[in-house]
Amino acid sequence: MPASRLHTLLVLGRVSNLPTVGSNCLAAWLLAGGTDWLRFSLLLASGTCLYIGGMFFNDACDAEFDRGLRQERPIPARLISRRAVWIWGAVWLVTGTLLAIPLGIRPLGWTLVLVAAIAAYDIWHKKYTFALGLVAGCRFLLYVLAGVVAAGTVSPRSLVAGTGIGFFVLGISLMARHEAGDSRPPRWPLLLLAMPVVTAWFQAPAGTLKIEIGSTILFAVWVAIAVFPMWKFKPQTGLGIGRLLAGLALADWLQVAALSQSCRYGLAFASFFGITILLQRRVPAT
Repeated sequence: MPASRLHTLLVLGRVSNLPTVGSNCLAAWLLAGGTDWLRFSLLLASGTCLYIGGMFFNDACDAEFDRGLRQERPIPARLISRRAVWIWGAVWLVTGTLLAIPLGIRPLGWTLVLVAAIAAYDIWHKKYTFALGLVAGCRFLLYVLAGVVAAGTVSPRSLVAGTGIGFFVLGISLMARHEAGDSRPPRWPLLLLAMPVVTAWFQAPAGTLKIEIGSTILFAVWVAIAVFPMWKFKPQTGLGIGRLLAGLALADWLQVAALSQSCRYGLAFASFFGITILLQRRVPAT
C-alpha cells in the first residue's frame, strides 16, 4: 500500500487517539477486578476496531460539512471517495462486533448497544445539539463493556468511573464545536472536565490521600496546559482539543491510581498518554 494511501487511512481512523481506547479499557478492567488477560486482549481488539469504524463513518457523514469548513479532510481533498470510506467503516464495525462474540452474550449485547450509539452520533451530531451527548455515551459504554467482560456483570466501580470519563468527553465535545471557526470556546465546560476528579475521589479507599492528591494535581496541570491555547489572542482550539484527548489517559489513571497501586499499571497509562502525544504529531487528533 502506498505511503500516501496509508496516511489517508490513518487520518480517517484518527489513530492518534487510539491509545485512549486502550486506557479506557484498562481502567475499567482494573476497576472491575479483571484477571483473564486473553479476554482483555479480545476486548481491546474489539474496542479498537469499533473506534476506527466510528471515525470512518464520522468522516463519511460529515463530508458535506467538511467541504465547506474542513477542506483538508481526506474526502473533500479527494484523497479517497466517500463510498470507500463507508465500506471501510462498515468493515471495521463488523470486525469489532465479531471479535466480541467469543466474550459471551452479555458483552456482545453491550457491544451492539455501543455500535448503535456510535452510528447515532455519526449521523446526528451535526444536526442536533443533544447528539453531542452520544460521543460521551460511547466512552461511558466502553467502560461498561470492559467492566462486564471483566466481571461478568455490570461493575459499579466501572460505572461510576465511566460517568466521570463521559462528562470529560462531553466537555471536550462542547469545546470542539468552535474548532472550525475563530471564536473562543465557552468556559463553563471546564466544570465537566473536572468530573473525573469527582468520581475518582468518590471511590478512593481510605488511606490513599497522598496518591489521590498526586494524581489529581498531574491531571489538573495537564488540563490547564491543554485549555490555555483556546483563550489566546488567536485561539488554537484544535491544539487544545488534541491535548485534552490525550489527557483521557491521565483521567483514566486518576480513576484507578488509588485502587491499583502498581508501578507497572502506572507505566502503562503513562505509555498510553505519551504515545497519544507522539502520534498526534503525525496524525491529526480531530
